[in-house]
Amino acid sequence: MACLYDGFDIESFQAGTDLWHARIRRADLKPVVIDGVPFPALELGFAWPNSDAAIADAMSHIDHFGPRYATLPPMTVTAPMPPAESRATL
Repeated sequence: MACLYDGFDIESFQAGTDLWHARIRRADLKPVVIDGVPFPALELGFAWPNSDAAIADAMSHIDHFGPRYATLPPMTVTAPMPPAESRATL
């Protein structure tokens, strides 16, 4: 079972008999970010007895952490400074 929730795709899957888990991906296909580290998807490892419970748990995670899952830390780009003689003409 799969659904779209608040900008995230949630997919439930079985990892054993009656052991349901959920996978969260961003709907815009950008990585899910946890503490600044990007991941293609987030798999919730708690085993639920059915698909609906796994999806409900994923929705709860999105409600709680969703804004953090979508934020990459700012990138710092550094370039070497040109030699002094080149800077004089800038």
